[in-house]
Amino acid sequence: MSQVVFAAKNRTETGSGEARRIRRTGRIPAVVYGRSGKALSIDLDALEFVNNVKGISESTIVTINVDGQAHQAFVKDTQRNITDGKILHVDFYEVEAGVSLRAKVSVHVYGNPIGVREGGILESPLHEIEVECLPKDLPERIDVDIAELKVNQSIHVRDLKLGEGVRLISNPDQVVALVKFAKAEVEAATETEAVAETTEVKETKEPAKEAKA
Repeated sequence: MSQVVFAAKNRTETGSGEARRIRRTGRIPAVVYGRSGKALSIDLDALEFVNNVKGISESTIVTINVDGQAHQAFVKDTQRNITDGKILHVDFYEVEAGVSLRAKVSVHVYGNPIGVREGGILESPLHEIEVECLPKDLPERIDVDIAELKVNQSIHVRDLKLGEGVRLISNPDQVVALVKFAKAEVEAATETEAVAETTEVKETKEPAKEAKA
């Protein structure tokens, strides 16, 4: 995915009244927060932002051009109108080249596991992991091929292939994907075992009948 670029304008006036005025002109008020805590107030073209923000995750670094000056940042939060869903405000978090950062990266599993084709059920409980790296090394997402996964096999966070310079922060023992037997098959097997055990007990307890002379 090519890097998304937003054209923005610096704004000196803040407050709810100014924010409403900005929205009436077809723009969105926003703030770019830096590591030092310094905040830069800007506004963006609403249509451009809505069109370009699709598919952007928390680990996607975008470029914001503010009056000719480029800022590399994450889209950290978008506030929406609860009635019509329109974006009211955007928060960005600026990153610095050469300075390590921590971010959550989405995990995407793909493929039709062997175990599922054999009647098993796929579970993929984990959808993101946390990593630490330089901005240039941050992956937008991690793709995991699960096609070779058999029944009773699993893939853990420790099995993921991360790029060079990317350090894992999340628990390495967390399960990314697993294939297990279908519940109905497990219950049927359990019932069969229970019936067999009951029959065994009855046969053991019942005394043998003596044949009549």
